[in-house]
Amino acid sequence: MNCTRRAFLKKTGAGTAALMVGGGTVLGRRTAATIERIQVFPVVYPMKGRFKFFEDIRGTMRGRAAAIVKITASDGVVGWGESVPIPRWSYETLESVTSTIRNYFAPLLTGLPVPDPAELHRLMSTAIAPSFNTGQPIAKAGIDIALHDLIGRMADISLPGVWGLTPAKSITLSWTLNPKTPDLLDGLIDQGRSLGYRHFNVKVSPDPDTDLALCRRARKAAPDGFLWADANGGYDPDTALRTAPMLADAGVDVLEQPLRPNCISGYRALKKQGALPILMDEGLVDPRTLEEFIALDMLDGVAMKPSRCGGLFPARLQIDLLHRHGLMLLGSGLTDPDISLAATLALFGAYGCTGPAALNGPQFIDFSVLKEPLLPRDGTLRVPRGPGLGIAVDEEKIRDIEVSI
Repeated sequence: MNCTRRAFLKKTGAGTAALMVGGGTVLGRRTAATIERIQVFPVVYPMKGRFKFFEDIRGTMRGRAAAIVKITASDGVVGWGESVPIPRWSYETLESVTSTIRNYFAPLLTGLPVPDPAELHRLMSTAIAPSFNTGQPIAKAGIDIALHDLIGRMADISLPGVWGLTPAKSITLSWTLNPKTPDLLDGLIDQGRSLGYRHFNVKVSPDPDTDLALCRRARKAAPDGFLWADANGGYDPDTALRTAPMLADAGVDVLEQPLRPNCISGYRALKKQGALPILMDEGLVDPRTLEEFIALDMLDGVAMKPSRCGGLFPARLQIDLLHRHGLMLLGSGLTDPDISLAATLALFGAYGCTGPAALNGPQFIDFSVLKEPLLPRDGTLRVPRGPGLGIAVDEEKIRDIEVSI
């Protein structure tokens, strides 16, 4: 099912499959394997183009930091994961993610029987406790993804197969527009269209006049495409309420994260106004928070990022909530590179969210640690089909971009 202009993904045909239960059990089969070693490799990927969250205060582009996780089981099977911190988007940094995995999660988990995902998160929360939300969810996502990859490889089955689901073959992508100045917009649109992209997401806020001009030009360039405005919490409530109807008139289909996540009254007012469907992103880290926000009638759906919310297990719980309440699910990512991107594709492919998804890692990252990189074709990405994440990591390539911490 493709999300097209004003046709939104409210519910997929797949319910939440039963989760594995019991440490030392993989798909119902007992295993004697334990976690022998957990390694973390801090890396910085080279980038291309401009993405505002990777600019420093002088406007200079920095690389895309990530912490690659390798879990080795006692039977020799390896699982790969990736944490993807963005200090300008979240409080987690490459340094904090790396030290948390090395000093807290690795000592905690090493020597234990390979746990199921629910038990993994229970254990991790004893080391890094929650506050209002999950404690250090981006760090936890790297471990979660690596465990899922390990479980799939131990069972010789893809992650959708682990969940009892049949994945879509590919995910349709949207092209991210965040020009430094409005005069650069047309060139960015042309670049995306030349690569087969037909849907666009526009970074907006804090200036409504500029935002409206960008969205009108994007809509004119893609009259039949899906147009997604993402404010990253940059509006205040009065500005958002004034701007949302104008964005709708400009042809925008959905407005993501218009306010800071703790602006509860503002979200309720926007939802009641109904000018545009309101999606939340930054504020939805754990399923319990989503449940509360649904009860408070604050949103129409979620721009889902498994790398933001602690990994695949919490993401699946959130998807189950969205299905049960008939709310929208749109796929997104934190400019996910490589391993995190493969996990995201597995999740969205399994749950029928075929796009357009704002998975813009390939748009901005100029390097891959995979033996066969995940490359878009005509504005789509295939869903890997091999065991676990369905990818092969080249450790020599990791060393090319590894940094010391």
